[in-house]
Amino acid sequence: MDFTFAEDLREFLAHAYGVEVGSIPVGPCPAEFRGDLTVSGYVLARQLRRNPLEIAAKSAEFLGCHEDVGAVEAVKAFVNVTLVPAALMRDTVADGQKLLGSVVLPAPERRRILIEFSAPNTNKPQHLGHVRNNCIGMATAAILRRVGHDVARVNLVNDRGIHICKSMVAYLRFGQGETPESSGRKGDHLVGEYYVAFDAEFRRQVAALREARPEWAKASDEELFLRTEIGRTAQDMLIAWENGDGEVRALWERMNGWVLAGFEETYRRLGVCFEKTYLESETYTLGRDIIRQGLESGVFRRREDGAVVIDFSDPALGSKVVLRSDGTSVYVTQDIGTTLLKQNEFSPDQQIWVVGDEQVYHFRVLFAILGALGYPWADRLVHMAYGMVHLPSGRMKSREGTVVDADDLVQELEDLARAATLERAGAEVPEDIEERARVIGMAALKFMLLKVSPRTTLLFDPEASMTFEGDTGPYVLYAYARIRSMLRKAEAMPDEDRVDWAALGSAEEKALALRCAAYPDVVRKAAAELDSSALAGYLLDLAKDFSRFYRSCPVLSAPAAAQRDARLLLSDRVRAILRDGLETLTIGVLESM
Repeated sequence: MDFTFAEDLREFLAHAYGVEVGSIPVGPCPAEFRGDLTVSGYVLARQLRRNPLEIAAKSAEFLGCHEDVGAVEAVKAFVNVTLVPAALMRDTVADGQKLLGSVVLPAPERRRILIEFSAPNTNKPQHLGHVRNNCIGMATAAILRRVGHDVARVNLVNDRGIHICKSMVAYLRFGQGETPESSGRKGDHLVGEYYVAFDAEFRRQVAALREARPEWAKASDEELFLRTEIGRTAQDMLIAWENGDGEVRALWERMNGWVLAGFEETYRRLGVCFEKTYLESETYTLGRDIIRQGLESGVFRRREDGAVVIDFSDPALGSKVVLRSDGTSVYVTQDIGTTLLKQNEFSPDQQIWVVGDEQVYHFRVLFAILGALGYPWADRLVHMAYGMVHLPSGRMKSREGTVVDADDLVQELEDLARAATLERAGAEVPEDIEERARVIGMAALKFMLLKVSPRTTLLFDPEASMTFEGDTGPYVLYAYARIRSMLRKAEAMPDEDRVDWAALGSAEEKALALRCAAYPDVVRKAAAELDSSALAGYLLDLAKDFSRFYRSCPVLSAPAAAQRDARLLLSDRVRAILRDGLETLTIGVLESM
């Protein structure tokens, strides 16, 4: 927020030193000093080219006579400022529209951004790792939109390849014609069971091979894949698919249809949506022509074995194959083509990929190749890497069937939320119990995944995420609902133009107002750094500040009408920010809990 005293100080210093001064660096006053805000002389010294101690002394002298300042103290190169209550409230929470509106960036700073996330495989249902990806992607897109960027969300579904054929082979071998309808199973769950079944049979055949051929005892599973009967069958099916075999394609379309329908249900429960979904089966051939053109221009070279490679000057990148010796694509080749396709279709200023941190090298190579090919937008491509999600029981493995299924996890959290709500409600069961369970469950899940930096490896505990006390989504939801309950009891809100903000001056009231004032900067920081945890952490702090205020400063039973009205409006500002912030994290709110 803009503080009047800071703008006046800027003009004073510009006149005193004859130098144009930018915005005054104002931050919270450290807890060990007395004051509301602090001005740093060190930051100003870089602009004014003067001694920071001199600047601090001169600033303190000016502010000591300012009508908004109740007290001022210079501590070395810092100036601690205590504002009179009316001025502090006027510049922070008096204008609610300005407070929320100032989140949006000036028009020249807004960009068109394309963000790709989710990218599931159609051989299994989505799991906890996908849930983190989806939540990060949706929240990041929402944060970027909140500050004014034009954002498009896209998904690239991996619907082809050997992993898809594994499920198809197992279905033909063990499925006996069952369908999602006949089995009562979601399509993605049903297909996932056959992916697990393939792995079980593959491991049985590998074990038999190693027993029969002792010289292969130390060979890896990958090395023995094509030596097993079921592995060769899957490879033959992949070749048949690529050659357009009618029966294979028909089975592929049928099973993919089951999985995609299951994905849609999962996305609906998570609140995930996209402006466009690409299918790898439609994009996997892209990139080959680009590589051939780059070969002619000298960006790539052909090795003696016929493979096309690029040699990077950066030793950390080394040399990378972009076309195999048989002319087929590798993943980075497909990504080159898909990236160009998205750039041509959306014309974004920036592309972002939300992909796990195990793919850091892949994206470094991709961006370096696009740069070598001369695309001017290559330096505006961003890999938003995130850490893995672990459970108290350890890592998840899809092929062994030890994953935490996304649908099961959502259901578990809804069940926990329902039980917690019923326990708090006592004998009176809320009519909207199912809606409360859904909103609280999703708040618990999303907040737990978003409150830590995306780059951090996360240990997820469903029961810990559900507590109504502590650093959780339900805690923030409850703060919002408590304010709504209080405002309903007030019946009518005071006239904002007549509120006497000077009636507020306690430490809790001022701290709450200053926390509110920080909201626009926090959201902008979260957008600039692609870090939802900045916003989630802020909402927790705001909810805690409100709790301290609520305990110390009676609102409806305030001793004076002026205090009651001002505290009601201050509470309403907190409510508006909590709602705006939660919705920016794609978390819904409840009017009562």
